[in-house]
Amino acid sequence: MRKFGLAFIIFVLLFLYVPILVLAFYSFTNASQIGSFQSFSFANYVRLFTTEELREMILGTVVLALASSVLATILGTLGAVGSFYSKSLVDRAYASVNQIPVINADVVTGFSLCILLVVVLGISKDTYLPLLFGHVTLSAPFVYLSVIPKLKQMDSSLYEAALDLGATPFKALIRVVFPQIFSGIVSGFMLAITLSLDDYFIATYTKPAMFDTISTYVVNATKGSHTEIKTALWALSTVIFLIVLVVVAVININANKDNKAMKQRRSY
Repeated sequence: MRKFGLAFIIFVLLFLYVPILVLAFYSFTNASQIGSFQSFSFANYVRLFTTEELREMILGTVVLALASSVLATILGTLGAVGSFYSKSLVDRAYASVNQIPVINADVVTGFSLCILLVVVLGISKDTYLPLLFGHVTLSAPFVYLSVIPKLKQMDSSLYEAALDLGATPFKALIRVVFPQIFSGIVSGFMLAITLSLDDYFIATYTKPAMFDTISTYVVNATKGSHTEIKTALWALSTVIFLIVLVVVAVININANKDNKAMKQRRSY
């Protein structure tokens, strides 16, 4: 039974990662399509970083992801803290409302935001505000879900103890609560960046006409006939995968160090 479980896990991992590895392999070749390997080449990476259109698209996507993730992290963290220290009825109501954007289909969220922000409120899509608000709406609930478990693991009496010792509510929040939940905040921030980079439907409905994120650009590029752009996107996919891999490894290493340090403190 154990061997069957191990074989199943290996099969799932291969199913998930072999396509990515194949794409990464062909990004280092001069092939115009998967399966037509001729020789190794860095032309795709040179084209990726020297084509002005691609550079502007990547820069715009990264700026959008960082800006929306910062706002989503602030809102999601404050929402989680407020919900945690509220009465149980308010806490349950807030948690239920937070689940709606998580479960709701992105296409419904994107279309609804377009109607609300552009049609009802009259905000021009050329201001980028609908796109920014859309990504914040997408990411903030996931930040909330990342922070809440850390709050529940924290000793709830620490905040009250800080108040009893003379700290103001704001200082107690900054000095006591936030350090305890910092790993959850970082996880929520990284998840918000990933969601922003990956989003297609909300960006499609709320972005300016002449602006493209990575997702919308890739979809449009695959419909065209520009082979050089398509193969450069193989390189972009590989770069994103490597960055995510490094970030996850660093987070896990730091988490293991923190766990070991905590165990050493408890042993004394």
